[in-house]
Amino acid sequence: MGFGGKELGSHLASFLLGAALPTAFLFFLASDRLGEGLSSISMSWGSSGTRQLAAPPAQEARDQEVAGFAGLAELLPRVAMEDRTVILTLANEAWTQPGSLLDIYRESFRNGEGTERFLDHVLVIAVDAGGFDRCKAVHPHCYHLEVTKPTNLSSASKFMTKEFLELVWLKLSFQQRILELGYNFLFTDADILWFRNPFRHISVYADMSLSTDYFRDTFAPLNNELNTGFYYMKSTNRSIEMIRYWRAAKSRFPDGSEQGVFNKIKHELVSKLQGRIEALETAYFSGFCEFHDDLNKVCTMHANCCIGLANKVLDLRDKAADWRNYTALTPENRKNGVFNKWTPPARCWKTIGWNV
Repeated sequence: MGFGGKELGSHLASFLLGAALPTAFLFFLASDRLGEGLSSISMSWGSSGTRQLAAPPAQEARDQEVAGFAGLAELLPRVAMEDRTVILTLANEAWTQPGSLLDIYRESFRNGEGTERFLDHVLVIAVDAGGFDRCKAVHPHCYHLEVTKPTNLSSASKFMTKEFLELVWLKLSFQQRILELGYNFLFTDADILWFRNPFRHISVYADMSLSTDYFRDTFAPLNNELNTGFYYMKSTNRSIEMIRYWRAAKSRFPDGSEQGVFNKIKHELVSKLQGRIEALETAYFSGFCEFHDDLNKVCTMHANCCIGLANKVLDLRDKAADWRNYTALTPENRKNGVFNKWTPPARCWKTIGWNV
């Protein structure tokens, strides 16, 4: 049976009104929440207009954890390579003095084979105001890692004290933030010389690749004593969890250095987090602990197992001079073994009682 025009209009109006009332009610409720949300947003913006919504508790805790890293997110795009990798090193006022470790470190990039281009991707983390000022005078990318607890970290004698070890743990927070921002990093101590491209020998498979003091086992990398003076981390969810786990382990070993604690928990990182960790061979990533004298292979040289800033500086200068003599040779003379051996690090070895 059909409807008349009036009846049809009346039924249609009733239907539309009935459908509209729940929608209007929901909109009213939503507008009430929206008003609260807009009010919260307006209150959460500071005078600079850059503050975001209040974070949930877990996120707020993480934000507090990385507080003090202001400007890092804006700095990283200027330093990073095309694959979003940043090279990091740590320095204080003593290490940034003219002719000291930072100068030797930077000069090695210029004298290496194909390494000068990496210098633009080095971010120097200064741990004190003096080191930051000196860094800015000689290097384009510097970051002042400020600490809330006042301490003197400027002198050479203070650089590996308990106060400095606390700062090294803060360095891990800084590195975690870099990973969270989607950047890979290669951290190197400042007492390292660069001779060749090290990335050729870093596995793309691994979440983390570390140097060693003594390389013993290719097939079981965790059997090696790993050295956190030179390590690469790829930005993945797993690597972020690895560095969080590493930092959390400090409470279990309160007097340990970050390197000592890492070697205690490295098996846990693999078994619990499925972390992929690789050890770097000392034939390519050499050091004073296990000295390899073949200049045809070496990529970096670390003044590990060396006591005293002055000893490090003198022996690294000698190694840099050896490298310059080597690179001055013709390719034929290099192949024939004419001066392709290092001289031993005499001063550093004497500090730990080794015969040269």
